[in-house]
Amino acid sequence: MSEYTPLSSVGEFGLIRKLKEKIELRNASTIKGIGDDAAVVEPKEKQIVITSDMLLEGVHFDLTFCPLKHLGYKAVAVNVSDVAAMNAKPTQITVNIALGARFTVEAVEELYEGMRLACENYKVDLVGGDTTSSSSGLVISVTAIGEAAPDQIVYRNGAKVNDLVCVTGDLGGAYMGLQILEREKQAFMANPEMQPELDSKQYIVGRQLRPEARMDVIYDLKERGIKPTSMIDISDGLASELFHICSQSKVGAIVYKDNLPADPQMLETALEFNIDPLTCIMNGGEDYELLFTVPLSAYDELKNHPDITIIGNITEESNGVNLATKTGQVFPLKAQGWSHF
Repeated sequence: MSEYTPLSSVGEFGLIRKLKEKIELRNASTIKGIGDDAAVVEPKEKQIVITSDMLLEGVHFDLTFCPLKHLGYKAVAVNVSDVAAMNAKPTQITVNIALGARFTVEAVEELYEGMRLACENYKVDLVGGDTTSSSSGLVISVTAIGEAAPDQIVYRNGAKVNDLVCVTGDLGGAYMGLQILEREKQAFMANPEMQPELDSKQYIVGRQLRPEARMDVIYDLKERGIKPTSMIDISDGLASELFHICSQSKVGAIVYKDNLPADPQMLETALEFNIDPLTCIMNGGEDYELLFTVPLSAYDELKNHPDITIIGNITEESNGVNLATKTGQVFPLKAQGWSHF
């Protein structure tokens, strides 16, 4: 007798009841969560930011090597990352999932356990959503709601000439983590007895499977009294995101190659795969770090920050978007990151 419970034995409402049991509400702005026709939120004198992201099996994730708990966590984190990029505080999420008959109740609970852990970490309330059947694999759609005082929201169009260009964390790790996972998948398919060799690559594999939204940096900047002039999260690659800021702010930028932050494990793995580390950093994507600009006056406050690197500065629009080397050579940047279609 199977220890797993088919979804058909509990039905949609039975599944919702099981999942709701573990959901905890944390925000004063949440008036009503799961259990009615709609959630009710009351943010008081704040502006609301809303973002949505969809993850499709076979396009955005591969269940061969992506644990369901990690996938649930990532689905929340990538949406919280967009709220962070608006300089807002995430407060609520809704989750829609479509899944096939091969999934059991226990599998869905595992997925939602990852979401619950992310909600706990980011202090977000899961207030609703929908479940339905799918004939084409697992689909997860998350909508995140955040709030901020009107004068604290940061857009992509506020960068000014001479602003500093900053990034959080390190870049390129998620892309190289994916290369490792794809390689080990191919090895497993060729020989199912083979054990994956991931011990020496745990950091970059974790960057791909379980990224973190950088709310810690958002809160830290607030404590320091620094409000970015523009901001975006790095989901499609640093170069692509920098072009978004520059085009919307009508400015140019220069980034210094030697200032770009990279983890040694990423650099080592890129060389192992014969991939230029600069390509990983500029175009890899899925790091979910923050790219932002701040006034030049913030330099002393940020120059030794452990989680922020100043990588360049904003220039006149006519100068374009460029990469400079230590020897003084300047090359026009190209955005070659993730393409959605």
